[in-house]
Amino acid sequence: MSTVEMPAEMRIVQGPSALGDDPRRFVALTRTLTLTDFKLKFYGSALGYLWQLVRPLLLFGILLFVFTNFIKFGKVPHYEVLLLLAIVLYSFVAEGVSNAVDSVVAREPLVRKVQFPRLVIPATVVATAFLNLLLNLVAVFVFAAIRDVQPQWQWFELPLILLLMVMLASGAAMLVSCLFVRYRDVKPITDVLLQALFYGTPIFYPVERIEPTLRHLLVMLNPFAAIIQAAKHAFVPSAMTAAEAAGGTVNLLVPLAIILGLFVLGFYVFNKEAPRIAEEL
Repeated sequence: MSTVEMPAEMRIVQGPSALGDDPRRFVALTRTLTLTDFKLKFYGSALGYLWQLVRPLLLFGILLFVFTNFIKFGKVPHYEVLLLLAIVLYSFVAEGVSNAVDSVVAREPLVRKVQFPRLVIPATVVATAFLNLLLNLVAVFVFAAIRDVQPQWQWFELPLILLLMVMLASGAAMLVSCLFVRYRDVKPITDVLLQALFYGTPIFYPVERIEPTLRHLLVMLNPFAAIIQAAKHAFVPSAMTAAEAAGGTVNLLVPLAIILGLFVLGFYVFNKEAPRIAEEL
């Protein structure tokens, strides 16, 4: 019995997995697109990178004015430095996740190239946001020096804290970017969740001012709250540690598990959907 071969035009050609076949090519493409996006962002701008600082500095100025003149928390050492640090860290997460939502759809021509590793797209978005974060942190260190914050050994904790934050943002970016291809409601939902994240995290209010039971059982279960508090303590050791805010080191296992779980879930869903993304567009 002879077999009937399916006509070429009827065959379904699926795209590659999230990482593609060559990890080195994935890294090279991510680096190239990240640097390209970063340069294009400020191309033709007279002030260039300074525009990147406008938004966090404007928010910082407003919150600092309000919470030092109208709503006072009492004496909080280096409150203004901790506020700027927290806003800069939040800006990274908000930029990385919100820009990743429609990133795959916006780069449809690249997605339709069969051998293009799809994960490069959200990875590029997060990497570009991370470059902006590093530049913004320079401004934070300069401001801290002006406000007489002395260098501390705890500053060496910051790379690990930033790594956890990148994992959190990357997991969310992978998840929302692939879900948006099918469900366009993902974008407004993401905007609402990011807004809730801002107010649900001790960014402009000290975690010490939250009632202990509420802090232990609710606020510090938020993985970003744990990251922010760890960063605050690393920058200004007089601030409460993340373990103290959570009611014990063991309690930090919950936000840590959420970070790792979100990263794994994001990669799993994106890798599962990656071969079919071109068909969904």
